[in-house]
Amino acid sequence: MAFCEVSQEQTPGTDAYAGDFGFKVLTAADPAEKTKKLNAEIANGRLAMMAIIGMFFQDGLTGSAWGDWANYTASPLRAFENELGVQAPVGFWDPAGFTADGSVEDFKRRRATEIKHGRISMLATMGYITPEITGKFPGYLSPSAGLKFADVPNGLAAISKVPAAGWGQILAYMAFCEVSQEQTPGTDAYAGDFGFKVLTAADPAEKTKKLNAEIANGRLAMMAIIGMFFQDGLTGSAWGDWANYTASPLRAFENELGVQAPVGFWDPAGFTADGSVEDFKRRRATEIKHGRISMLATMGYITPEITGKFPGYLSPSAGLKFADVPNGLAAISKVPAAGWGQILAYMAFCEVSQEQTPGTDAYAGDFGFKVLTAADPAEKTKKLNAEIANGRLAMMAIIGMFFQDGLTGSAWGDWANYTASPLRAFENELGVQAPVGFWDPAGFTADGSVEDFKRRRATEIKHGRISMLATMGYITPEITGKFPGYLSPSAGLKFADVPNGLAAISKVPAAGWGQILAYMAFCEVSQDQTPGTDAYAGDFGFKVLTASDPAEKTKKLSAELANGRLAMMAIIGMFFQDGLTGSAWGDWANYTASPLR
Repeated sequence: MAFCEVSQEQTPGTDAYAGDFGFKVLTAADPAEKTKKLNAEIANGRLAMMAIIGMFFQDGLTGSAWGDWANYTASPLRAFENELGVQAPVGFWDPAGFTADGSVEDFKRRRATEIKHGRISMLATMGYITPEITGKFPGYLSPSAGLKFADVPNGLAAISKVPAAGWGQILAYMAFCEVSQEQTPGTDAYAGDFGFKVLTAADPAEKTKKLNAEIANGRLAMMAIIGMFFQDGLTGSAWGDWANYTASPLRAFENELGVQAPVGFWDPAGFTADGSVEDFKRRRATEIKHGRISMLATMGYITPEITGKFPGYLSPSAGLKFADVPNGLAAISKVPAAGWGQILAYMAFCEVSQEQTPGTDAYAGDFGFKVLTAADPAEKTKKLNAEIANGRLAMMAIIGMFFQDGLTGSAWGDWANYTASPLRAFENELGVQAPVGFWDPAGFTADGSVEDFKRRRATEIKHGRISMLATMGYITPEITGKFPGYLSPSAGLKFADVPNGLAAISKVPAAGWGQILAYMAFCEVSQDQTPGTDAYAGDFGFKVLTASDPAEKTKKLSAELANGRLAMMAIIGMFFQDGLTGSAWGDWANYTASPLR
């Protein structure tokens, strides 16, 4: 390596610095052949860099950089492949990488833990299942406490029933299992063999088979017991038909009003998970009230549209007729104070006219109006269920109506009828074109301000015109060539000396920039552009660009806006491409002066 470094001068600019050490076997005397071989060398070198990294990685993991996996016997990944618990079709599976370091000590410690957890889980799982199948022991679990085995429920509910002495026995048995045999690393007990030949076997092959089965069953039991705990905690039982989970807190409200097919009792937010009847009834009372108010509000929107409004005056003293009050949200500002007083008084009457303390009929929503309910309990239940369902629908409907009314000025109907909506203020302006129509995703015009719209439109027209000039300024010299003669005779600068695009910025003399700025200033001050003038709207009187005919003028101005929008996108793209490549268009092969080359 040192010889290669010092045998030739490799300072910048030398052949050796470029990789040519004069070995003509690797390169060539012929320049074309030399270039071909150097290109091949670079490509092969890139491939080799990738290959050697892959080889290093595979060699480090498996002890060899290639070949059949069956030959990687010295790989740390092979250390545990023949251990107990490695079963088809998965094989040795360690997605968390616990064994990646190849530590046999750590593996055996985790295996001892896995076996214990699996055995405890199998006992726990059978402890759930056995009493359900065979029944419980006869007699007393604790004679002194008068507690029979039959009195202890199955599953998690037993935790609070087992007396302290029972827990003591359980802990004592666990301690016996731990200390009855030596379980230091390397012993049979550490590996899970306590000498119970029913569980294992004197025959090594049979022993291996049974221990494999035990590990697999233990893994299954660990999953099963967690599932049982979860289901037991939720439903009060670890298995069986949902119809049998009558004591589950989820069952507390399944037969209440409002539980309807096909969803049944639906509480995705878990408000009723604690099983509190008091909280449920309070929320139900609130739901009924909100539903009734929403049904009245929804009908309040719909009825005047269908039947018309009351004749006469809403407020004779104010000279306000019912017909003068608009429908929907717009009515809020029209209803006089006395009208709001009446609304609030009616609401108060509904609240105080009957006792609504918890447990009363009114608290449950029954105010004695038998048209809404019924003397027949079955019919009453049917109608109250319908009322809750309709109230839920109305709560959704009224929110939708408020939203649509606030946006469009009406809660329904054909968009063509929303003539008073602030969204309609600019729908017939120049620049509104099919198929998009009036498009303002950023909501600049949501406030309906005509003044702001016109200011933005004047700005858009100017930006569009400048962008069209700039775009043509890029394109024209490429097609027609540049002016003959001098741009600046005093500086000896010809038009042909000024490059196209961004590169021209540094070439144009100060006097040229002065002329450009003077023309821009002339455009700004040559006509009055105050709001309301033709020039403010973009009409400078050049009838070539517009027209004397209003329809033709509108068509041309719409085309100008569309072209200006296109030019704003185009010039930004040209600037970007020019800055990157040195030219705003053309074949990449021609971008020889680009810094990317």
